[in-house]
Amino acid sequence: MLAGAGDIAMCGVDGANQTARLLDRIAGGIFTAGDNAYPSGTDRDFAQCYDPTWGRHRERTHPTPGNHEYEAPGAVPYFAYFGANAGPPGRGYYAYTAGAWQVIALNSQVDVGPNSAQLQWLRNTLTQERARCAIAYWHRPLFSSAPRGGNRDLRDLWRVLYEFGVEIVVVGHDHFYERFAPQTPDGSADPARGIRQFTVGTGGAPLTPASGGAANSELSGSVWGVLVLTLNDGGYAWEFRPVAGASFTDAGSGTCH
Repeated sequence: MLAGAGDIAMCGVDGANQTARLLDRIAGGIFTAGDNAYPSGTDRDFAQCYDPTWGRHRERTHPTPGNHEYEAPGAVPYFAYFGANAGPPGRGYYAYTAGAWQVIALNSQVDVGPNSAQLQWLRNTLTQERARCAIAYWHRPLFSSAPRGGNRDLRDLWRVLYEFGVEIVVVGHDHFYERFAPQTPDGSADPARGIRQFTVGTGGAPLTPASGGAANSELSGSVWGVLVLTLNDGGYAWEFRPVAGASFTDAGSGTCH
């Protein structure tokens, strides 16, 4: 099982406390989809905002950085706080396994162009350690119903993931929940080989309205909560669990390519 969200801890906002309590009752690994500690990813932000909430799960957390981490030069406090769990110092991308699944944590805040070191590493990793089922997560989304839209600079990254048959992408950055139908890197519906994207910017930072409306968007909602993924041999199930008192939820399942 793998659970988490992005856009998490802001001092003076109770959301991270509430989502951390959800994690208290969920076993397995935890991911973060960036923007872990507001406002600027400093040592103080991690110590005073993140550590009292999600920090109690730090030993089982596999993080990724967001744009707010990089408001501190080189995201140095982020790498210092998470240590080896954040992968090689200063790089921000790494891979691990969860049962039969290959899990790839990426860094949308550094170069993701076709000739970048990150994409070369990604291609090598997927070639050398290929599993039938794979999931990737990072911060900024390629597809989004937010008014600012998606981030086209991530399309080359998606193309590599699509080429190797990755099943799921999880992102944050937009402060709401959104689920997309499986699609190609160019945004065409592809139920046979497409990647399903979950946007889970619901970890505790102030929320923004979820309008839906993007092509292939299936469901959206503006509520704090975490995405819980049950990664089986050959398939997966998802469940969005909202904080206490909220009624919005989502659940479903899929089969690996």
